[in-house]
Amino acid sequence: MTSSLRIWRRMLMPDLVRVHRYRSLPEQGPKVLFFSGGSALNKISRVFKEYTHHSIHLVTPFDSGGSSARLRAEFDIPAVGDLRSRLMALADETVMGQPEVYALFTHRLDQQAEAAELKAQLQRLVAGEHPLIACIPHPMKALIQTQLAVTQAHIHDDFDLRGASIGNLIMAGGYLNNQQQLDPIVFLFSRLIKALGEVKTTLDASLHLGVELNNGDIVLGQHNITAKETLALPSPIKRMWLNKGLRRTQPTNCAIASDRKEAIETADLICFPPGSFYSSLLANLMPQGVGQAIGQNPNPKVYLPNLGVDPEQQGLSLMACVERLIAVIREDVVGDWTDNAAVFSALDYLLLDSTYDYGAIDVERLKELNVQIIKTALITTKVDKYDERLVSQALLSLV
Repeated sequence: MTSSLRIWRRMLMPDLVRVHRYRSLPEQGPKVLFFSGGSALNKISRVFKEYTHHSIHLVTPFDSGGSSARLRAEFDIPAVGDLRSRLMALADETVMGQPEVYALFTHRLDQQAEAAELKAQLQRLVAGEHPLIACIPHPMKALIQTQLAVTQAHIHDDFDLRGASIGNLIMAGGYLNNQQQLDPIVFLFSRLIKALGEVKTTLDASLHLGVELNNGDIVLGQHNITAKETLALPSPIKRMWLNKGLRRTQPTNCAIASDRKEAIETADLICFPPGSFYSSLLANLMPQGVGQAIGQNPNPKVYLPNLGVDPEQQGLSLMACVERLIAVIREDVVGDWTDNAAVFSALDYLLLDSTYDYGAIDVERLKELNVQIIKTALITTKVDKYDERLVSQALLSLV
């Protein structure tokens, strides 16, 4: 018979002895799970892999902007751009890695080239004649060519290849070549670049984000929410859901796969990191089963809030973000969270830089929520940017 217990220890911040031990043996490092979306965590991930090779990154597949949007529209697939960029951040950059594969997967086709030239470049890649692929040894070269050939065969003649990521094209071909599933190609991708960590979509489904604003407006599509490709929203976000397509409101949801559930439940530390508050962080918590799995994990959960201005946090103070984060997690639990003896915390720690002004913080309300504040040095030179190494050391001190 087994049982779950919470064991408390005296915590130092940062715990440099603990951190040094992890860096000395990263292959035996802790399993730290990040709920993240876009590129905000990539720089931290590149440093974090020096301390542990067992981090888990659950990435949102709901991006509907940039070059990912073209592939989604062409093939009705989940967004692959954020998956690719996180895998690249975790790639082995030592001599044991595959620099030729890394160079190929991070390359983008010329943004200014004519359509005919771009098609010719893609053909040279498929044929294995392009300099970026010619230097890759077999059998990796043949595997990559196969995925690219599938993409080439399926895209329409008028498909816009300008600025297209080769890595995204490879992943799209792998998706189409594996019964419209992302997991097999992500696994292959990880092996090819020797990823020092695990990256998965939270949900292997081609869905989009929908939000209702305080003024009653409905907005569909991640690209319309982030204010990166469009104007900022005219009103704060009231609620969010997963949606079928971009043409009309069709709320839906799917349950996470058993391996995602197990990863969340067994992580040594769960981190809610910086990034677009709704479209990156909360979007990862929307699928059925995520909140329940978080509640089943007895280990620490920590929220590292954004610095600077996040357009999606319009109208939200730091305290409001904390309360909304906890509420979204608890919504997924059947019955009353406080009356469910099998449920642990939704959030334990609020990790803050010791000098940055995050605005008003209601300490008494945090006590009611059983959330403790941890303040430590997380910023060095740039006022609105976290120092990747200091953040990594702080998080690892919690494990």
